[in-house]
Amino acid sequence: MPDARDHPARRAENARHPGGTGDRAESGAGRAEGAGRPRDPSIDAAVLTATLIALTEHGYTHLSLEDVARRAGTTKPAIRRRWAGRQQLVLAALGSRLGAVDGPDSGCTLCDLDESLKVFVAAFQRLPPDVLGPLLADCASDDTLREQFMTTLFDPPRQAVARTLERARARGDLRPDADLGLVLDLLGALIHYRVLFGHARTGDLELERAVETLLEGIAVDYPALLEHSASVTGAASLHGLHT
Repeated sequence: MPDARDHPARRAENARHPGGTGDRAESGAGRAEGAGRPRDPSIDAAVLTATLIALTEHGYTHLSLEDVARRAGTTKPAIRRRWAGRQQLVLAALGSRLGAVDGPDSGCTLCDLDESLKVFVAAFQRLPPDVLGPLLADCASDDTLREQFMTTLFDPPRQAVARTLERARARGDLRPDADLGLVLDLLGALIHYRVLFGHARTGDLELERAVETLLEGIAVDYPALLEHSASVTGAASLHGLHT
């Protein structure tokens, strides 16, 4: 029986990758895509890490696949076999940096909403600066890319705040007729607008003011929430803005 290794196609493949070291992304058994073989996850990780470093150093506008490939020790074709373009690659890299996002569940609506908004802001602070605006502009004209942008970057922190609001309503702390979708958009608009344009600070003080304004409108008994917060934290000054 002929040796499969002597097949012309295999000889051509070996000629393209002598010694199996020319292209980290595609060489070696079990590393190439196609023919049912899994791709090497270490290459994915190296490319995502290289992308984040390049974004931090040069921003989104000047990011090139050639530079990312060089940093990751692979090739531009290997990157394109994994991600269709620069937008998809950057979204994957930012999503890996964002990680899991969740808010607290202490049973204190005031405390939890404060902390959930801080988690929301902290999620975006983990991303390289000056990237979200240009990336959004680059994705805006394509429905699929725009949806991927929202799903990858905006939905996880938004859903963390949504869970906090839903738990608060289940406890009876929020009015049953409160439109939580609208509330989420109001809170998200504050954070997204300031993150994208960077024109105003979004620190703890600003977030606590936002919580105050929000809960005064949708809480069943706002003074009772203040009292509960003080009893849970043991320090009334923690939420001094809400008195």
